[in-house]
Amino acid sequence: MEKVFLGKTAVVTGGGGVLCSTFCEALAERGANVAVLDLNLDSAVAVADRINKAGGNAIGLSANVLDKENLVLAKDQIIQKFGSIDILINGAGGNNPKATTDKEYFYPEDIESSEDVKTFFDLDPKGIGFVFDLNFLGTLLPTQVFSAEMCKSGGVIINVSSMNAYRPLTKIPAYSAAKSAVSNLTMWLAVHFSKVGIRVNAIAPGFFVTAQNKALLFDSDGNLTPRSEKIIGATPMGRFGSPEELIGTLVFLCDDKASGFVNGTVIPVDGGFAAYSGV
Repeated sequence: MEKVFLGKTAVVTGGGGVLCSTFCEALAERGANVAVLDLNLDSAVAVADRINKAGGNAIGLSANVLDKENLVLAKDQIIQKFGSIDILINGAGGNNPKATTDKEYFYPEDIESSEDVKTFFDLDPKGIGFVFDLNFLGTLLPTQVFSAEMCKSGGVIINVSSMNAYRPLTKIPAYSAAKSAVSNLTMWLAVHFSKVGIRVNAIAPGFFVTAQNKALLFDSDGNLTPRSEKIIGATPMGRFGSPEELIGTLVFLCDDKASGFVNGTVIPVDGGFAAYSGV
């Protein structure tokens, strides 16, 4: 495999997760030094150990994307270990049950209902704030900390948006809005950093099975849930994506030779979900 990122250092937040650990391994296979950042240190170290055992070069660090001082400490360790930061993947994110409605639609009977059903009017402001903080601030703060190093010699930032930014899914208004904010921030940053040689783009994954959503997509017997059946029905390719199917887009966006004039884009990798009208 061509070592297109040899001598470069990539920082990946949320690196212990299913998708971002795949990102870490793909970048390492192509020569990058990889700093695997995750709130769970054990997860970050496990990914780094896999990379090192495979002949790559990685470190695993505990990092809270909502704690700027903590991120600065991580940055200092990365610089001490690898000497530079050239690629930033903002992969940390997620949803919260307190920001999720129980029903897809609000019906007339729900107005006077005494059932213990969480409607739009019952959404917890703290839960909504958590989702916005994790996804939006969790992209903005690492960018503030790590891109300061890139301003010296250029670099690449890849944010992780979502299909929710294109077409908001029912029941999860906060997550949909937060990912829309990530897409908008991606475009803003692309313009803002254009004079110092930093390109900023985003990947918007469609539906991939991860540790966070597995229980929502499959029942205890491993069958598709009714919500999953809707997702598959609205995905023209008729299946969930595999994490490895994100690698081509990731490598393309990180490679200056391949995408040196690509800036401020959000690329769907979704099996056609965003293009399908349902008819």
